Amino acid sequence: MDRFPPEFPERFNMASYYLDDRIAEGRGHNVAVRVGAQSWTYSEVLKLSNRAGNALRSRGIGNEDRVLVLLPDGIDFVAAWFGILKVGAVFCMQNPLASADDMAHVLDYTRARAVVAHVSVLDRLVPALDRVREHVRAVFVADGQGPYGTKRWEEAIIESSDELENADTKKDDMAGFLFTSGSTGKPKAAVHLHHDFPWNTECYAKRVLAMTEKDVCVSVPKLFFGYATGTNLMFPFAVGATACLFPARSTPEAVYDAIERFRPTLLTNVPTMIAQMLDHERAKTADLSCLRAVLSAGEALPEELHRRWLDRFGVEILDGIGSAEMFHIYITNAPGDVVMGSLGKVVPGYEAKIVGADGNEVPDGEIGRLKVRGDSCAVGYFRDHESSKATFEGDWCLSADLFRRDRDARFWYVGRADDVLKVHGVFVAPAEIEACLLLHPAVRESAVIGVTDDNGLTVAKAFVVVRDGHGTADALAQELRTFVREKIGAHKSPQLVAFLGELPRNDRGKVNRRALRDGAEAPSGN
Repeated sequence: MDRFPPEFPERFNMASYYLDDRIAEGRGHNVAVRVGAQSWTYSEVLKLSNRAGNALRSRGIGNEDRVLVLLPDGIDFVAAWFGILKVGAVFCMQNPLASADDMAHVLDYTRARAVVAHVSVLDRLVPALDRVREHVRAVFVADGQGPYGTKRWEEAIIESSDELENADTKKDDMAGFLFTSGSTGKPKAAVHLHHDFPWNTECYAKRVLAMTEKDVCVSVPKLFFGYATGTNLMFPFAVGATACLFPARSTPEAVYDAIERFRPTLLTNVPTMIAQMLDHERAKTADLSCLRAVLSAGEALPEELHRRWLDRFGVEILDGIGSAEMFHIYITNAPGDVVMGSLGKVVPGYEAKIVGADGNEVPDGEIGRLKVRGDSCAVGYFRDHESSKATFEGDWCLSADLFRRDRDARFWYVGRADDVLKVHGVFVAPAEIEACLLLHPAVRESAVIGVTDDNGLTVAKAFVVVRDGHGTADALAQELRTFVREKIGAHKSPQLVAFLGELPRNDRGKVNRRALRDGAEAPSGN
């Protein structure tokens, strides 16, 4: 696409943009997907996706019908996802490891007309369907047989034609729901249109990452998470590159295995896995020279962790921020222009500013909430008018995150507005304390929250995961408090320190601070 910022025709289906157009360009023979030792070309993926679309259409699924995908990463996910778009339906994606209660909530909330699920989720999906069965027209089960007259996905694919004319959708028709992380309640679905995803692809994937058909992609987050749906499905498909998938849970061992097998050029990562990979035995011998960049998002990347990675592997980490509301990354460090600790600059095509409590822009260096706009912005939250009004202001999306911008137009993350603490009358950012604790040789991970002491005052409490070989005695707690006090100031030293075997996390890898708060009592800790 030559125009920038990008523009799309009125009649537009994003399945054509990401898949069918590769065939028209003569890239049908390119390897599109690899899973283990198997691979599929773009022509083969097109036929599978057409079959998937026809299977859905045969069950009455069409324009604006929501379809819930509960599949592990693999070719079935890819075919189902494109098939949904091809018939004009709306994709909704959920972690296949979700609980029965969470599945029931998403089914009821989205009013999904169809479900494409892996056989391994049936123990939780069936109870969920019992509660919301009335609006579900079709349930397809991959890799096994299910009850309720469900259809085997493999049979539906074989029985369906591999020829399909894409639905005559408009660029402003609904295409997909992306769920928020649910850190402050039940996840909300940000409603996105057919042009939203390609718009960010043109701005970020092509302009910043400079992706080409020679790229090979691997992702730590799974495809149900919009961050990975972008970097490990949409982005490579937009340029004829290769998406490499593995269905197993992401562990350091599994990620090192994927790098060794697929030799990717781009690795989508998160800070938690970056830390785990560095602490793993294979970090001593792993060859990551195939990578031209590592992407990081989802939570703050501490400068010390970034430095350790660069010292060991010599591969740039492009730290950035995106959101379900904006689909993908809109502020980022760029190749060859990385400043550790910062989130970089605004992606071309987007605008961002820092605003105070009055809604007016604050001077560089001052802290405020982030507002961003770009044509990948969701139209609102599904079935949540009040939250939509609080977040979406015309073209602008107001984030709950606090930032400051420096004189070089780089953005620096401070913390979430509802996480920043006021200790002894002074605002304290948990992220700064966490980054400081990470500098201590005994600390592997940390998370800081505010709790109320016996006097009703807010104090900082640090939850710390220690490295092997270090105890969790009172002496270490005192040592950590002293360490922070000497490094960044007495008022930022956590009054309480508790030791955990691991930090609670949500299905996107972010620290679940709500779980920490629910279990935190001021008298506990050291």
